[in-house]
Amino acid sequence: MGIITITSAELQRNFGKYQDAALTNAISITRNGRERIVMLSADEYRRMKRRAREAVRTSDLSEADMQAIARSNMSKRHTHLDDELK
Repeated sequence: MGIITITSAELQRNFGKYQDAALTNAISITRNGRERIVMLSADEYRRMKRRAREAVRTSDLSEADMQAIARSNMSKRHTHLDDELK
């Protein structure tokens, strides 16, 4: 699934075309050169919503994933969150 970038004016002129295209590709819609919204299929939206609520067990992660997590550094601005674990 790729992403197609168009202007809001282009979307208005060819809404049906991009409505169909959004069934297989995300459509990034810009206004004044800045990305404002993304249009995607209802199925893809539901899939993303379900995925956002999934919990992943550490036992399901690969060794490479676990090593990458171990090597990562948390931004100092999140240090206060450690207090919630105490």
